[in-house]
Amino acid sequence: MKTAIVTGGTSGLGLAAAQILAAKGLRVYALSRHGAPVPGVTSLACDITDADAVERTVASIEAEAGRIDLVVNNAGFGISGAVECTTPEEVRRLFDVDFFGVVNVNHAVLPRMRRAGGGRIVHVSSVAAPVAIPFQAYYSAAKAAINAYSSALRCEVAPFGIDVCAVMPGDLKTGFTAAREKNVRGDAEYGGRISRSVSRMEHDEQTGMPPEKAAAFLCRVALRRRT
Repeated sequence: MKTAIVTGGTSGLGLAAAQILAAKGLRVYALSRHGAPVPGVTSLACDITDADAVERTVASIEAEAGRIDLVVNNAGFGISGAVECTTPEEVRRLFDVDFFGVVNVNHAVLPRMRRAGGGRIVHVSSVAAPVAIPFQAYYSAAKAAINAYSSALRCEVAPFGIDVCAVMPGDLKTGFTAAREKNVRGDAEYGGRISRSVSRMEHDEQTGMPPEKAAAFLCRVALRRRT
């Protein structure tokens, strides 16, 4: 039985992906900050911003399952606001989860995949990476970093039988919208464009694709045979 790890696997896109992978016969471990239960999936509490905690969790999964075949790096959150009115601390917190969380997970799984002779890593990026969104600049920047990181990493580890890719969903109707940390500081100076832009963006998300449909595509990518 193949083993998969899905970060952010207890809600939204990650939850849907974890359930689809489990239904296809994989042994799935869903990682999330609080470890909410998911039927048919082993749910583990793990803060991906804590590199030591990630290493311990991945080691325990390998010890139990024998190997790790697939990782879906999905965990993340969004912030919105004008660049000049967003504090460096807010930006660092976003990158700590959305980019460095991925780095922490991969740092733990890559040597294990290399020793096992292969594996696949799928990064959940966003269309906000190639098409940067005003007043969501830092989220776009974090996802653009994921794209560049994915391309370089794929070349580095291909000789070991490890495949790496990034998928870029568009608007999805998930709890990500409600969880976004909205900052409207400076809205008056920007003529109300911050609040109007974010409101429109959130409307598009909540009328967007259901996560199950996006997850079905993601899982096809994750499980496709190498050519």
